[in-house]
Amino acid sequence: MPEEIGERIEVDEDSALRAMFRARKEVFIDLLKWDLPVLADEFEVDQFDRQAEYLILLEQGVKHRASTRLLRTDQPHLLGNLYPHLCAGPVPTGTTIREITRFCLDRHQRASERRSARNQLVTALAEHALATGITAYTGIAEQEWFEQIRHFGWDCKALGQPVVHEGRRLIGLHIRIDSDTIEGLQASGVYEAPKLMLTAPRTGGSGR
Repeated sequence: MPEEIGERIEVDEDSALRAMFRARKEVFIDLLKWDLPVLADEFEVDQFDRQAEYLILLEQGVKHRASTRLLRTDQPHLLGNLYPHLCAGPVPTGTTIREITRFCLDRHQRASERRSARNQLVTALAEHALATGITAYTGIAEQEWFEQIRHFGWDCKALGQPVVHEGRRLIGLHIRIDSDTIEGLQASGVYEAPKLMLTAPRTGGSGR
């Protein structure tokens, strides 16, 4: 299970979620200027956080370094409900497919720290999928970010052509996870076994 990756530290789930929601507000609203709801002028939380799972990398068990939100695709999710036009064909859905959203790297890191946190989170995503029976991830990315993601060494493809939305060129993406995924990440130099604490709360967004 994800909680077993990295150093074993007892982590308060509520504190981990609050640190993540605070970091999301700093990145997606303060830095990137996305038009998103804000809770208590401190946390970025939306309707999809009511039914979400999270992977959160923490330093010393409390400091947010990187995180991502996973949504079931057989339930409401961004690609299926808000951006189906990014897919040239049917939106991939199913009980073994998760949507990656809010991939967040904490702002308060040096470039080398951000890259390491990114690699550890990508590795955690792959290992989490293999450990829990997830066969694929979907997601939405700006074109520049998609070009990075598809060169990580895993099987990542666009689901359609880029679409301009509110000034951003967005792409729907699909990442297949199988027995070759880890080897691919290792070959590309992205694989980095998580040295930070990884916690995986399975619910959130209830006013936090």
